[in-house]
Amino acid sequence: MLKTFRADLHIHTCLSPCGDLEMTPSAIVKEAKRRGLDIIGICDHNSAENIMATQRAGQKEGITVIAGIEVTSAEEVHILALFNDSAKAIQLQTIVYEHLLPGVNNEATFGEQVVVNEDDEVLEFNQRLLIGATSLSLQKVVASIHSLSGLAMAAHIDRQAFGIIGQLGFVPADSGLDGMEVSPRISCQEARVKFPQANNFGLVTFSDAHYLQDIGKAFTQFLIKEPVLEEIYKALKNKDGRQIIL
Repeated sequence: MLKTFRADLHIHTCLSPCGDLEMTPSAIVKEAKRRGLDIIGICDHNSAENIMATQRAGQKEGITVIAGIEVTSAEEVHILALFNDSAKAIQLQTIVYEHLLPGVNNEATFGEQVVVNEDDEVLEFNQRLLIGATSLSLQKVVASIHSLSGLAMAAHIDRQAFGIIGQLGFVPADSGLDGMEVSPRISCQEARVKFPQANNFGLVTFSDAHYLQDIGKAFTQFLIKEPVLEEIYKALKNKDGRQIIL
């Protein structure tokens, strides 16, 4: 039997340098529950180190937490990588770290990159330049995601900075993307008119939350059987009765 699930699959934790320090696993999950969300996705910049802690916090509150990473390609396009299995996200993280441009995070400029546990206790500070790009092309990022059975979506395509259309001016025919996301700044209906390139893809909207008050500011409803990635993929492709409800 198909059910409607409210999903915000683009949320940052305090690991992202631009994420607020209050974006801890338990705080995120509690706010997601308060906002009536069923599924959230943790997509920190170029890292997956806070995913498992957020998943453990989610289990306590009955919130499904999908493992993700927001990867920056060599073209400075942001790609959301989503996985059922957190181990797959960690495998992608290994690839990303190997291709991350060299440098050390400047906390005064970009912000702290805090790794925490499910009780919001600080474990360490990631010193990599997570705000930077990788040396991986868009196509290689997507291929790496697919090689790990993940789902790849272009992030916030309506934004000039780091959006695929703003960065490239077009969507490559060989992008291999599974879907596209728009930010809370624009509706999906408006995006389809403004960006006709998106009409070949399942289109969703998420919050891209960096602050607690922004969680659930934008969300997508999926008509699916259960809150797993395979079902979300079917909804993006409008298969077997699964669909996106906006």
